[in-house]
Amino acid sequence: MAVRFILDGDVIEIADPDPTGTLLDHLRGPLSRIGTKEGCAEGDCGACTVLLGELAGEQVNWRAVNSCILFLPMIHGKALMTVESLAGGGALNPLQACMAANGSSQCGFCTPGFVMSLHGRAIGAIGCDLPLPDVIAGNLCRCTGYGPILEAGEKGAHIAQDDTATIAALRSIADGEMASGTVGPRRWFAPRSADQLAAVLAEHPGARIVAGATDVGLWVTKGLKEIEALVFIGDVADLAGITEYDTGLTLGAAVRYADAHAPLARLHPDLGELVRRIGGLQVRNSGTVCGNIANGSPIGDGPPALIALGASLTLRSAKGRRTIPLEAYFIDYGQQDLQPGEFVESVFIPRPAPDAVIHVAKLSRRFDSDISAVLGAFAFTVNDGTITAARVAFGGMAATPRRAAGCEAALTGRPFTEQTITAAAEALRADFAPLTDVRGTAAYRLDAAAALLWRLWHREQGAAVSVLSVEA
Repeated sequence: MAVRFILDGDVIEIADPDPTGTLLDHLRGPLSRIGTKEGCAEGDCGACTVLLGELAGEQVNWRAVNSCILFLPMIHGKALMTVESLAGGGALNPLQACMAANGSSQCGFCTPGFVMSLHGRAIGAIGCDLPLPDVIAGNLCRCTGYGPILEAGEKGAHIAQDDTATIAALRSIADGEMASGTVGPRRWFAPRSADQLAAVLAEHPGARIVAGATDVGLWVTKGLKEIEALVFIGDVADLAGITEYDTGLTLGAAVRYADAHAPLARLHPDLGELVRRIGGLQVRNSGTVCGNIANGSPIGDGPPALIALGASLTLRSAKGRRTIPLEAYFIDYGQQDLQPGEFVESVFIPRPAPDAVIHVAKLSRRFDSDISAVLGAFAFTVNDGTITAARVAFGGMAATPRRAAGCEAALTGRPFTEQTITAAAEALRADFAPLTDVRGTAAYRLDAAAALLWRLWHREQGAAVSVLSVEA
């Protein structure tokens, strides 16, 4: 089956696409759109940023994404905008003209990516209702020329976007059917419903599920891994739901971090700040909350915070559903409680009580767009000065995201005092035997974990501790 998408009003068709061929390679190759650059091939630098549009009723929802790790089947039925799309009749658009006039471009390699991120903000793309520095945090300038780029972004703050033709073109290629294809021994599927997904996995239990490809993309571009069967779930409508209850929040498996940002922030501000630092905007526009869980990484930012809040995971297959505590999903490094043909359907995060003591803190070598060295998450219930319940979870401290049982025991039933924190911090050191790697030594991680507990204590005593501002 061919992949079809809209580029500047035209229908582009790719017959028999390589299911792990990247959009970037297709742009720079067959389409000769060489303005889009390859800087890192891992979704980190933003030089390859494009805007991808999805039809949503009477409008197109645009979002900035990294084309270097976006597989071709993932753009089926969507609209695409590259840097070449912006200049009409050879004339620069207002944002490009502003960048040229104020010297925003130095070596120029990263410039197209910056232009696309800023254009996304100017037209009101998904996730761009953030301060300008946050919008371009996923774009790296190796010449350190951010000042003029920020100035251009502010001057070109709003651009009218007429999507009338794009809407008509998207409707012309929409068929509502499950897409699939076979290229030699390799197969791919793009189901449109969870029932279709369950049926595909029942027949192909070894197929690799791909949501945003922010992890699997690197298996291909960096690890050169060949994957025989892939199932793309980005178009599974009944996995894209966000439901807020008085009791908590349910996120479907296809909900991207950019879309979950505001609902998670409403659960607790620390969750909002955590999401703000999960990659750049392009990564949050592709990567999903449940994908971050499903891949089982010991340094995934989302799972420790959700474990501390008591989240539960719903797993589904053609045989039915089961719900488990989130922490039970992680068995060992690379091993999760997932049966053949089963997939993560949703996660439910309980709403913290108004008087709960919640703190989530991430330590990384670089503040933005970096992997955690240590991530600590704490959720206490305190009644009349006594800690009646405590959940403490960490990432980067073990082979999986894990609770700190000894620390929790040292806290529970004890007065919320400096003496209790001292004892709990000591118990915490016995909960983990972390590894030494490029992000930190074992000794550093143990000291940092204890320091994050102390950080919570000082914040609760009124100290001016900024949320998630500590760096390794």
